[in-house]
Amino acid sequence: MKVMVVGGGGREHAIIKKLAESDAVTEIFALPGNGGIAKDATCVDIGAKEIDKIVAFAKQEKIEFAVVAPDDPLVLGAVDELEKAGVPCFGPEAKAAIIEGSKVFAKNLMKKYHIPTAAYEVFSDVDAALRYLDTAPIPTVIKADGLALGKGVIIAETRDDAKAAVRSMMEDKVFGESGSNIVIEEFLTGPEVSVLSFTDGKTVVPMASSMDHKRAKDGDKGLNTGGMGTVAPNPYYTKEVADLCMKTIFLPTIEAMNKEGRTFRGCLYFGLMLTPDGPKVIEYNCRFGDPETQVVLPLLKSDLLKIMKSVREGTLSNCDVEFSDGAACCVILASDGYPGHYEKGFEITMPEGELIYVAGAAIEDGKLVTSGGRVLGVTAVAESLKPAIDKAYALAETVQFENAYFRRDIGKKALEV
Repeated sequence: MKVMVVGGGGREHAIIKKLAESDAVTEIFALPGNGGIAKDATCVDIGAKEIDKIVAFAKQEKIEFAVVAPDDPLVLGAVDELEKAGVPCFGPEAKAAIIEGSKVFAKNLMKKYHIPTAAYEVFSDVDAALRYLDTAPIPTVIKADGLALGKGVIIAETRDDAKAAVRSMMEDKVFGESGSNIVIEEFLTGPEVSVLSFTDGKTVVPMASSMDHKRAKDGDKGLNTGGMGTVAPNPYYTKEVADLCMKTIFLPTIEAMNKEGRTFRGCLYFGLMLTPDGPKVIEYNCRFGDPETQVVLPLLKSDLLKIMKSVREGTLSNCDVEFSDGAACCVILASDGYPGHYEKGFEITMPEGELIYVAGAAIEDGKLVTSGGRVLGVTAVAESLKPAIDKAYALAETVQFENAYFRRDIGKKALEV
């Protein structure tokens, strides 16, 4: 079977490596892919948002199954257009992808269907938002409504910071039109948990839980990034918590989307906080998380292509989805200076045959060189968390490129539970 994966980061590399394990897969194309993905798939120079070109390529190559991985093309309707052209797809239609595409939509959905989340207010007028902040509880969380490359959320510790965040989003347009509407919400406390789930709009099958590390520096210091590492499973996510989340969050969300005429089929990501009042939703994503995918998929024992096809066909309840009882750790190797200014173009040397997912690298003069802020996701799997973390760090030490930087404490909090 000829398969196409839309996207070009570490998440897509993890999906491609797992799909390649399926006996049914004969050829994989990545659009656009990257220099590292090129070892595992045929990379095609078509951007993830170039939907017309993606559809034309799929028809020309007679692609038999497509996976649309990033948020932008999903929200823009890539799945709708591919399906219209007769290409079976894994991923939600645009009307369902809005659950990530609009934070205002997601918050209003949760309020309407009594799904636990932080208290919030929505604003489209900057003066009204600033007046509200005169009396709002501090700290508070300011969110741009639309997609902002995972950076449209600011936790404000003071009233002045909160007002500055509002002005930067609504007046300065730091996130473009995504900040035309904003959500100001209650600051929640408690351990965070990421749960990716397969769903066909009827059945929900959660994957292994994970713990992300968003800050750039050790000890959760520094700027927010797209993620500096992950571990799975998340020790805070016990069976009791999982059962409660299924009953109060996962199934109610799927049912709510059905009632709204927006049936969700694909990977639905639940970003949760385990507050003193119980689990609450921080955010939804309409796709696999990055870098959560890099620890979750290595633990999947079942055939990913079969699962994805069953999601599309509405037969997930009959599909075998099994995860190992082990643990995984992913350490992100980044260009020093990320998420701010960083240099690129440095040659990468790394061992063969390991779980190293390439996120930001290109081929130049036949050599793999750095081309992004997050460069590699170095992953290791073991029977439990401590050896998985130790193996991941030992592997990270064998990878070399100039100005390489990584956090030294990925998984430390998890080991303290």
